[in-house]
Formats: sequence, C-alpha cells, structure tokens
Amino acid sequence: MQDSTDILKSLEQYGVRLGLETTHRLLAALGHPERNLSAVLIAGTNGKGSTAAFLASMGSVAGYRTGLYTSPHLEEVEERIRIDGRAISRAELSASLGNLVAVAQQALGHLPTYFEALTAVAFSHFAAQEVDLAILEVGMGGRLDATNATEPELSLITEIGLEHRAHLGEDLDSIAREKAGILRAGGPAIAWVERPEAKRAIQEVAVAVGADLRLGPEVAKIEIVEDRGWDGQRLHLETDEDRYRLSLQLGGHHQAKNAALAVLGAEILAQRGWERLSRDAIVAGAEGSRWPGRLERVDLPGRRSVLLDVAHNPDGAEALARFLSRQELDYNLLFGVLADKDAGEILPVLVAKARSVILTSPDSERALPPAEIEKLLPAGRAVVVPAAAPALERALADDPELLVVCGSVYLVGEVRELLRDRFGVPPPAVSPIPYQRAS
Repeated sequence: MQDSTDILKSLEQYGVRLGLETTHRLLAALGHPERNLSAVLIAGTNGKGSTAAFLASMGSVAGYRTGLYTSPHLEEVEERIRIDGRAISRAELSASLGNLVAVAQQALGHLPTYFEALTAVAFSHFAAQEVDLAILEVGMGGRLDATNATEPELSLITEIGLEHRAHLGEDLDSIAREKAGILRAGGPAIAWVERPEAKRAIQEVAVAVGADLRLGPEVAKIEIVEDRGWDGQRLHLETDEDRYRLSLQLGGHHQAKNAALAVLGAEILAQRGWERLSRDAIVAGAEGSRWPGRLERVDLPGRRSVLLDVAHNPDGAEALARFLSRQELDYNLLFGVLADKDAGEILPVLVAKARSVILTSPDSERALPPAEIEKLLPAGRAVVVPAAAPALERALADDPELLVVCGSVYLVGEVRELLRDRFGVPPPAVSPIPYQRAS
C-alpha cells in the first residue's frame, strides 16, 4: 500500500483548482458520501479553524459523534481529519487515498488536487464512521471550494480580510461574496463580520439566495471579565437565547468572538434537532477546546518561553500585535512567510516593538526568501538565517525571555517539532484532544 505522504506529494503538482466539477464527479464515483453527512460549513479569513474547533468540541462534549475537517495542518496531515478529537490514522488515510486515486483515474481520467483529495477522503471517512455532525472548515473562499460540495445544516462566516486576492478578488466586497457562497436558500447562517463593506456584501448575497442570515454582533454581546494572557480568558456572553460564563483556554480577544460565533451556531443546531447541545454542553465544550499554534505558549528551561502563532496575514498580525501590547511583553521575533502573502503589510506591526528580528524560510517551495523580506526593513534591523532549524538555534542563543514565532503555518509547525526534539515540548499537534462528555 502506498503511503499517504507519497500520494499527497504526487498531487501537489496540480496546485489550486477552484471549482466544484471535479469534486462533484469524484464524490459521485464514491457513492456520494457527502449526502450522508449533517454538516456545518465555516468560511472566513481568520478564525474559521478556531471556530470549527470550538463547535466540534461542543458537539463531542454533548455526546454526538463529531467530525472535524480543517486545513492546513501544523505537523502531520492526519490532523486535518478528526472524529471526537482523534485524528484519522496514517494507515486509514493511506488506504482511503489509495482507493480515491484509483477511483479518480477510472471515473475522471485525471487526478484531483491535494485539497480535493483530502476533502473527498474526509467526507468518505465521516460517512463511513457514521458521524452525527461534520464541522468543515472551508479551505479558500467558499463558493468554489471543495467543501462546498455538501449541503450544510448551518453556515458560519468569520471576519473577512484581504487574502488570496489572485483567486478571490482584489477588494473586500469581492472576497466576501466568494465566502458567502456557502449560504443556502432557506438555510440558517451567522456571520461575525464587522467591516462594513464585507458585511454589506454578505447581506446582499443572503438576500439573493434566500438564506436566513443573522449577524453575530447584533445577536450576541461579549464582555471579557478576565484576560489571562496566553493562559486564556474569562468572558460573559449574552445571546438572544441565553447567558453564558465561559472560561477559554485560548488567549486573544479575537478568540472570544470565535467562541461566541460557535455558541450561536450550537444554539441553532440545538433548535434544529441536536437537543443534547445544552447550555452545559456548550459551556464545557468551549472551555475544553484547544487549538495548537494559536497564541500557544511553550515554556523552556531557564524561564524562557516561545509563543507560537500562525498569524500569516495583516489581520492575524494585528491581532498578535494587540495581544503582545496588552500583555506588555518584550519579545524577540522569528519570522518566515510564504511568497503569496503580503509580507510588507504583515511584518511592520510585529517588528515595531521587537527587540531583535530573525528572518527565515518556512519548509515550503512557496516560501518567500528571507533575503527578500529583509529588503522591507531598515538596514541592519534583521538577521537572515535561511533555514528554520539554525534560525531557531540562533534565536534561542540570545536567551530571550520570550521568542515569538509567526508568519506561516508551515514555520510554526516546523518549530513545534524542533522544540519537541530538543526540549520534549509541546506535544504533537496530532495528539487526541481530551474532550469530557457533559453529564
């Protein structure tokens, strides 16, 4: 049996292919597994993975067999496909991908892309395992994303920012309309979108398709009562249905909005037949959710800490900078980014208060050479160390009290593995998430 890593590497050559024709044909050849799923689609720019993780945790705590499909992964591709916090095994993924490739060659006459293949495998795996609920993070956009081949019970949209402009459009209006492509006629939807241009576009799409859209900021009120920094936060949340006191393990005020959106989604699901999504299950699920690589602190010997965050676009960088400013943290910065990201908009806000800056390259053929990033900064402001492993060694040799690592999911994943090899922490990103069932 061919290993999943080899199969997926062979599919990388097909790049990005927006559009649903291949996915629909592939799913038909597989017996339409997506038709056996009760799915929630989550689109947006930042926060859609965290929102998905919150909602999946709530579903599992409530006693529902809950699938979670996210992208990209930090360390191992198996992280992307989970049921009740446990990732698909390497053997299961390899077998499913091998079968999928054979089916595609016979039914399509060509192979799917990397993302199309994994999406189809997730649908098939969730259907075969008879999940009660499948929480699906949209990969890119929404309207033409492979995840949109299913018919969702509920659609959620997080804040919209400028990203993937080559594929989604040059302005917020265009990008928001692409992401609003997950809305369905008569289907419930919630958008936690505050930028006027994006909000207006989503509302117009909702009216055009006949979706039952609610705006999160209009139906929920958040009060953060204790900011515990990277140890999390406590908040009060009031919705039209209930009041909640939540204690989150995830830090950053943006995570409070993601949690609130997940709570609103859980309330709608409860009204639509998932009655075990009770108040207690929602609270316990929110509190039990964890999501590696998002303001994740790793403590090292010598009272040093590394803060890992997958901030890879301007909005993510702003959120990270606000967090660091609120905590009044002095830090050194290790940064690397992909070439399709706007480093000129991401980097300045993070460099502004950094004591020192090391630029490196994520382990990806799409990485932006750090020497090119250096040109965006004043002369002498940064040190270039092309590979991540020696860059991390250089950064830690300065004995910083806090080292912030960000810019690319790929870089954060690589650094997590390097830290674990050297210090034994943090645990693998693929580790099972220990959900506790609500009583």
